[in-house]
Amino acid sequence: MDSPLARLNASLQHLPRTARRIASVIISDPDRVITMTVSELAEAAEASEGSVIGLCQQIGAGGFQDLKIALAKDIAAGRSLLHEDISPGESSDDVLRKIAASHIMAIQDSIAVLDTAAIDCAVDLLAGAERIEFYGIGTAAPIADDAAGRFLHLGLPAKSVTDSHMQAVSAGFAGPKVTTVTISHSGRTRDTLDATRIARTAGARTIGITNYGRSPLQAWCEVCLFTASKETHYRMEARSSRIAQMLVIDVLYARLALRNWDHSLKAIARSYDTLATKRLPPG
Repeated sequence: MDSPLARLNASLQHLPRTARRIASVIISDPDRVITMTVSELAEAAEASEGSVIGLCQQIGAGGFQDLKIALAKDIAAGRSLLHEDISPGESSDDVLRKIAASHIMAIQDSIAVLDTAAIDCAVDLLAGAERIEFYGIGTAAPIADDAAGRFLHLGLPAKSVTDSHMQAVSAGFAGPKVTTVTISHSGRTRDTLDATRIARTAGARTIGITNYGRSPLQAWCEVCLFTASKETHYRMEARSSRIAQMLVIDVLYARLALRNWDHSLKAIARSYDTLATKRLPPG
């Protein structure tokens, strides 16, 4: 298991109360936890030993011993859990450093939790689709728009649907030859949940891009691609989650391009030539 700290940190807000207490103890002092017994951790978190084992298994560890080994590797790698918040009166240098650190960590943590087998499954679903639809609401909408544009450059029949009513209508006309990609950091946005459910019920193949941890979106997705971005308090929807989502989109784009390289090169060249007519000549 890679990066248990990233997994716990990303899913902390959505864990049940007891599991959240256990995770908080682990996150706050991982050095101490690797010296504990399961009963000592349970006591520190005011939980049962069974709850500790359950949380370990939930994040991919076979048990508490496996978790401690993974924690030790995390600590040895010198990884930091600090997602620093911006405070009033801070300098531009402080703001630049903290935002950059948050973005870098979002990418590193997402790499740790992304399942390459799930990526391959998603690529298979996308490559076999006669139509690809990207669903996103709010801050996920620009990511959906960008993804559809990127895939269109490969000659793939992609479109973004970012209006809640049109999502529902479009999903209702989906079928086995349609693949939908729902982008939602929380996995709990009602409109995109409804669209994904409607599409899956209509027979579409469904992919979700969402933050690591349990969420209702997973129930309606054949494949889930997880990010690991912890939102900071200085804004409700920090851009680090969008950076992580774009990472996943770029990986899917590259894998699809490599899958049929000659066709992809021709499609990209054709797109470039078409767009060149939109530019004024230099000088």
